Amino acid sequence: MISVIGIGNVGSAIVEKFQDINNYEAYALNNKVKRNTKNKFKLKHFETPDEYEQNVPDLTQFFQNIRERTQVFITGASLSSNYGLGILEQLQHTRIDLFYIQPDTELLTGVPKTNEKITFAVLQEYARSGLFNSITIISNALLEKVIGEIPIKTYYDTLNNTIFSMVHYLNFFEFTEPEIGVVSTPATTSRIRAVAALDIEKLEEKWFFELDTPREVCYYICINEERLATEGGLHKKLVDMLKEKPKNAFKKISYAIYETEHDDFGFCVAHTNVVQEQKTLDSSS
Repeated sequence: MISVIGIGNVGSAIVEKFQDINNYEAYALNNKVKRNTKNKFKLKHFETPDEYEQNVPDLTQFFQNIRERTQVFITGASLSSNYGLGILEQLQHTRIDLFYIQPDTELLTGVPKTNEKITFAVLQEYARSGLFNSITIISNALLEKVIGEIPIKTYYDTLNNTIFSMVHYLNFFEFTEPEIGVVSTPATTSRIRAVAALDIEKLEEKWFFELDTPREVCYYICINEERLATEGGLHKKLVDMLKEKPKNAFKKISYAIYETEHDDFGFCVAHTNVVQEQKTLDSSS
């Protein structure tokens, strides 16, 4: 069982996607909660970042049944992210995998822009120090580019569904034996991560955030069960494409192939120990 925790309205909207899935417990903390319940906590709204930091709620009771493994979703542009470190400190007895949702930074101004810049840097440093098991960075701008044309009415819901699906499948891969291949365990210092969707035919990565200096890259490849059973030479074809990927003494590549009843799909996860700078969409392409 994994506890998924959303801090702020953005994080909470993503966490809602996990509510009806077995093996997850969803917790939402935001200022839209009307009354506190077992899994929802109302965060107070303030005008300045300092007020948030000085008024971090005591969540001892709220988190009393939290699981040993937690996945936390947060965005830096929201003022509620200033609750973040205070809340995360109350989860230190768990293994924390943090998912950081980065807004389109080119359109941010004033306090939100400053807030995002500071939060982005600080949370990465906390991950590098070992306070978190990992931090996965997801850029909304790149996510939109990968998905393609999205109607305005369903814009955020589409992004959130994509993030939910990605995280859910990465959890599935971790607890499922592959048909073939082994994904290597990243070095304990490589706690900063990014994820890409895969074009299986070319094993082409479509990054949701593009890391500077990736140290380890893991490919999770899902192939339709019929194709796995009937297509000879498929393994060699995939491995040959992986062998053509850029690598060196500081960059390792591993892979695993899984069966799916759906059409072929996959994800790629890159790990690094290097703190990332903010990027524009042009610099990430």
